[in-house]
Amino acid sequence: MLARYTTVRQFGSDEIVIKKSRFIGHAKPVETEEEAVAFIEELKKKYWDATHNCSAYLIGERDQFQKALDDGEPSGTAGKPILEVIKNRGLKNVVVIVTRYFGGIMLGAGGLVRAYTDGAVTGIDAAEPIIKVLHREVLVDVDYTWYGKLENELRGRGFRVGDVSFTDRVLVTCLPEAGEAERFQAWITDITQGQAIIALGEELYFIDGE
Repeated sequence: MLARYTTVRQFGSDEIVIKKSRFIGHAKPVETEEEAVAFIEELKKKYWDATHNCSAYLIGERDQFQKALDDGEPSGTAGKPILEVIKNRGLKNVVVIVTRYFGGIMLGAGGLVRAYTDGAVTGIDAAEPIIKVLHREVLVDVDYTWYGKLENELRGRGFRVGDVSFTDRVLVTCLPEAGEAERFQAWITDITQGQAIIALGEELYFIDGE
């Protein structure tokens, strides 16, 4: 899994007007190609009366799933510019659709490329680009006598903490970045003088800075 990657937070949509044509940019985070295709079909049904619904998506750790669709616009003037915006913004696992309502003025090939580029940017900005960072659950089981020190150390270092359960002992789910998990375990062992029982859990993505 990637240590970090940029995507969008949520579905977002906004529009711009270029020479009387309306260009509505939509963007959404997706995990699979099937999700992307389904979303494209959903938007095409919603905007069935539009002149064009052009789209592109980029999915996978190695960008292995990618496609650009011109939906009736001259070849290379719509889908490809949308895909290039996704790539230039460094996004992964995202689908972008630009819906066009023709306003009566021809834009020409160059004008279409610029318009669909701007439409894609508009949709992506509305969906709010974010960075997702891979973390690893480190389950720390300690006696109550160590919990206060552990809590203070974690807070002081600014580590992300998940669930805390209290039974006959205290189980704290710590969430360091995945690449720091081994060093984190050694640090926990050190500050608890070897009294903590440590186990690794799942790898999970969290939004950077939140």
